Amino acid sequence: MRGGEKCLEVICKLYPSADLYTLIHIPGKVSPEIESHPIHTSLIQNLPFAKSKYRYYLPLMPFAIEAFDLKGYDLILSSSHCVAKSVKPGPNSLHICYCHTPMRYVWDQFNQYFGKGKSSWLSTKVMKLIRPWLQRWDTKTSQRVNYFIANSRHVQKRIKKYYGKEAVIIHPPVDTELFTPEKTREKEDYFLIVSAFAPYKRLDLAVQAFNQLGLPFLVIGEGQDSKRLKKLAQSNIQFKGWLDNSQIRSHFAKCRGFVFCGEEDFGITLLEAQAMGRPVIALGRGGALETVIPDNKTWIPETEIPESLTSKPTGVFFYEQTSDAVIKAIQNFESIESQFDSNAIRSHAQKFDLSVYTERIKSFIEKKIEQHLNTT
Repeated sequence: MRGGEKCLEVICKLYPSADLYTLIHIPGKVSPEIESHPIHTSLIQNLPFAKSKYRYYLPLMPFAIEAFDLKGYDLILSSSHCVAKSVKPGPNSLHICYCHTPMRYVWDQFNQYFGKGKSSWLSTKVMKLIRPWLQRWDTKTSQRVNYFIANSRHVQKRIKKYYGKEAVIIHPPVDTELFTPEKTREKEDYFLIVSAFAPYKRLDLAVQAFNQLGLPFLVIGEGQDSKRLKKLAQSNIQFKGWLDNSQIRSHFAKCRGFVFCGEEDFGITLLEAQAMGRPVIALGRGGALETVIPDNKTWIPETEIPESLTSKPTGVFFYEQTSDAVIKAIQNFESIESQFDSNAIRSHAQKFDLSVYTERIKSFIEKKIEQHLNTT
C-alpha cells in the first residue's frame, strides 16, 4: 500500500464501524483491515477502464466527490491528495481533513505531470484548459473543512498558500516493528528505490545516474512511467514490480543505500529504509527535510536542520533535480559509507513510529469532537 492507505488503515482501526467513501475501489489493492469496512464508490467506478485509467477521469472527479450524500454523518474524516476534502458535509457535521497535499497536478507540480514529453498532447491541452477552473474549485471547496491536518511542514505551507487555512502537523505512520533489521542479514552490493512510477517521483534521474555509474540498482514499484523507465534502463538496473512487505523488507535489509529523487510531501519509504538501519541518498527538499539528517558535507543552513545533528547522519542530500547531482551524491555516499551507524539511523526513524501517529491523531480528533459538541 502507498502512504495514504497506510494512514487510512490506522483510521479504520480507530473507527471499526465507519463507512468508507472512495472514487474507485479495486479489491485486493488495500489491506484486509480497510476492506472489512462498508465501501461506497462513486459514479467513476463503473466507467470504462476506470480501474486502470482512472487518472483520465480527473475532470469528472469534482462532480463524483460532490455526489456523495454524507448528510447523515456527524463526523467526516477525509484523507485527501486530490478531491476527497471537497465532499459536501451536512449542516452540523464536523469535517477533519488529513491532507497529504493540495492537488499537486494543478498547483506547483503541474509541469511534472503535463510538461513537455510528460503526457499526451491531448491530455496536456485539456489540462491547460481546465486547470484554472480546478484551481478555483479546489480553493473554494477547502472551506468545507473545519480542521486541516498536514502530513509535514512542507504540506502545511502549501495548505496556507493555496487554501489560506492553518493546519496542525501530524507525520504519517512508520511501522518500525515490521521494518526491523535482522542481525543475521548480510548486506549486498546494490542500491534500492521503492516508489510508484509517478512523474513527480523523478525515477528517471535515478535510472540515468545508475546507467552512467554502472552500479547495481534495484527498482521496486510500478505506475504510469513504467514503459519509459524500462526503455531507458541498462542491464545493471532490475525492475521487480510491486512486492509484498516481507519482500520489500528483505531488500531494504540487504541494500547499501536507499535512493529518493522526488520532492515528496513526506516520504514514508525514506523512514522505512531508515527503520531498517539503511542510509539514504535523497533530494534535500520537501518532506525529506523533516525525515533525513544529512552528513555535514551535504548539509546547508537552508535546510533548517540543526548542524549539530549531522554528527549522526542518516543519509546524504543533493539539491538539484539532475542526474549529475544524483551521481555526485552517490559518489559522496560511497566516500563516507563506513561512517553511517545503523543503530543511530534506526533510532531516528523510531521517532515516527506507528504508535506516535495513532496516539496523536486519535487525540486530535477526540479534542475537536468535544469542541464541536460544545458549540453546537
